[in-house]
Amino acid sequence: MTTVKEAVQRLTVVDALRGFALISIMLLHNVERFEVYGLPDLPLWLQQLDKVVWDSFFFLFGGKSYAIFALLFGLTFYIQTNNQEKQGKDFRLRFAGRMFWLLLFGIVNTLFYQGEILVLYALVGILLLPFARLSNRGLLVAAGILLLQPILWVRAVVALGQPDLPLVEPVYMPFYQGVGAFLKGDSLPGLMKSNLFSGRLGSLLWFWENGRITQTLGLFLVGFWAGRKGLFVASEGSLRIWRRVLLIAALAFGPLLLLKVQAAFFSASPNGVDLLGRIFGLWANLSMMAIWVSGFVLLFHKTRAGSWLNKLSPVGRMSLTNYLVQSILGASIYYGYGLALYKYSGTTTSLLVGVLLAAFQIVYSTWWFKGHKRGPLEALWHRLTWMGANKN
Repeated sequence: MTTVKEAVQRLTVVDALRGFALISIMLLHNVERFEVYGLPDLPLWLQQLDKVVWDSFFFLFGGKSYAIFALLFGLTFYIQTNNQEKQGKDFRLRFAGRMFWLLLFGIVNTLFYQGEILVLYALVGILLLPFARLSNRGLLVAAGILLLQPILWVRAVVALGQPDLPLVEPVYMPFYQGVGAFLKGDSLPGLMKSNLFSGRLGSLLWFWENGRITQTLGLFLVGFWAGRKGLFVASEGSLRIWRRVLLIAALAFGPLLLLKVQAAFFSASPNGVDLLGRIFGLWANLSMMAIWVSGFVLLFHKTRAGSWLNKLSPVGRMSLTNYLVQSILGASIYYGYGLALYKYSGTTTSLLVGVLLAAFQIVYSTWWFKGHKRGPLEALWHRLTWMGANKN
């Protein structure tokens, strides 16, 4: 039986891990200057340093931080569902309403940054509902099928059978190209309109083309299953599982990364190679994500580093607020309507900006929770979710 102390530890490690994911996402967004591409003229030594920084951060966090976020989204669904089931209530209808409000938050966020993921989470989150009554085995089977990327495999097999076809342009590319001019322009209304239509559609198509929709739902289900199994509760059993996850993920990452890099070995079809590279890349990212999560949990519970990692908990507790603040600040710093820093900053300089923003969010979040139970937008989301219910 889970004790009160274990439940508190569980929430703390989850908040800290969510804070870690959020900070790493913000650093990565700054490295790519919130998707304003094309660097200014810089000294050769700085160009070389920029390349090292770019490659390092995408290797460590690209596709991994969002995967952590998705895993924890599924865990939160379990926590909310389980809390209501203990009171004899069904949370599914409330959850559907909660996803509606998340969709609106995502649309607001899209106005500033078209690459945001709240809209995706809201739309895919609804798909959790049919799985809410599945057995643990059923959840793992469904998650496994989704994470294997069956749609990409079907496309890859078809492409491999047509090796003479040239590499096709991704369907999202024209929409992204249409947004680029507005990122550098000085009109905020123009940017918002572009983000809301071309940018939003381009992002959703990018998610689809790159297997992120099936991956996201699969990770939601894994997080839901992990909640049922109590994997984030500090116990000898759960920590033993995390040690195994760390070992397996560490052993799998290298071969999967090699498969991604050497996808051309399997075929002369450019489209087939591209799709195989995406599949192996997604699997490699999942392995790295598992390394991050298992390593974080073990460090948090078993070493003195836990007290330092816990400083990220306030950031994770108000992740919705901090995520939207990231978008607004980032757009205002880099885009043409604001400071237009894209004209002057390279990758390394932008990383330093991201570090300053991360420090600001840690300090601000810590201060906020000295006098509040929830973050500003978290409190609003909570009230909207439970509107019309007798719940504090």
